[in-house]
Amino acid sequence: MTDSATPAVGGLPPGTATGIGSWPGTDPVEAARVVLGELGVLPHLVELPARGVGADMIGRTAALLVDIAVEVSPSGYRVVPRAGRDHRRARDLLRHDLDALDEARERSGVTPAAIKVQVTGPWTMAAAIELRNGHRALTDAGAVAEFTASLAEGLALHAADVQRRLGVPVVVQLDEPSLPGVLAGVLPSVSGLSTIAAVPAPDAEAALRLVLARAPGATVVHCCAADVPMGLLRAAGAGAIGIDLALIGPGDLDGVGEALQDGATLALGMVPAGERSQTLHELAEPALRLVDRLGFGRDVLASQVIVTPSCGLAGADPAQAQRALAQCVELGRAFVEPPESW
Repeated sequence: MTDSATPAVGGLPPGTATGIGSWPGTDPVEAARVVLGELGVLPHLVELPARGVGADMIGRTAALLVDIAVEVSPSGYRVVPRAGRDHRRARDLLRHDLDALDEARERSGVTPAAIKVQVTGPWTMAAAIELRNGHRALTDAGAVAEFTASLAEGLALHAADVQRRLGVPVVVQLDEPSLPGVLAGVLPSVSGLSTIAAVPAPDAEAALRLVLARAPGATVVHCCAADVPMGLLRAAGAGAIGIDLALIGPGDLDGVGEALQDGATLALGMVPAGERSQTLHELAEPALRLVDRLGFGRDVLASQVIVTPSCGLAGADPAQAQRALAQCVELGRAFVEPPESW
């Protein structure tokens, strides 16, 4: 590779690694210490869903919404007239997590290149949250527009607060696991007796573009599902696209190849947690095969790939989660300086 090869996201150095978002346990201080210790270049503000209501990806992002409040109902999160206990709890948890990361940074003396924060994207939010009438927000175009505008404003305020507190650039990750289902029209209604109509691709792109435009710097859209709409995400302005390497099928190859050909950055999920121990070469082999098949030089893995775990790590035990991050870092370094055996 050339010395000038640098991922497009935030000017991060070649071989950068980061986490996806979720983390095991309930202690934000310990989680911040581990993540900052393993991911010195691009650590992330972790999510600890084991803490319950408000700590999951939907409740956590709902706490950022401006002029929209949600609470937990028997069937999930639902819009309510005013913020209540669940909303306040989610905001408190997020504030504690930011305090913990700030404290860990001060104690370690580490100054990362950037901090990554994760928020749920507008389409996954609309697919998960119910309106007051009991229907999902996704069924109402007006409600989707309100959610999107509220999320965009809340994201801008949150990212600015993180950047002010920690004094480093912020990379914003939008999590959109439901997006392929939204586009395909296969998501079930609340009753489960029908499916919600497909959202036209231009509408999906427009909402994502609006939210991404409010991020203060670099962005990633992460989708740990099959059939990731690569072209749509790039057109919406995603600085990088996060995908699970194991879910890339034959139908995805053209999209991945076009992205790499155009110089786009991929946040490539390569390291599973909780499975059998694998060597560095075993973990790298699927990515090596992918770029070989697409006809790219292997140096593209250093210049255009950010290495991540396959998905969130909430289901792993703490030791497995820490090891997964360490292996991501090792893989990134190996892509920059490949062993002779590769």
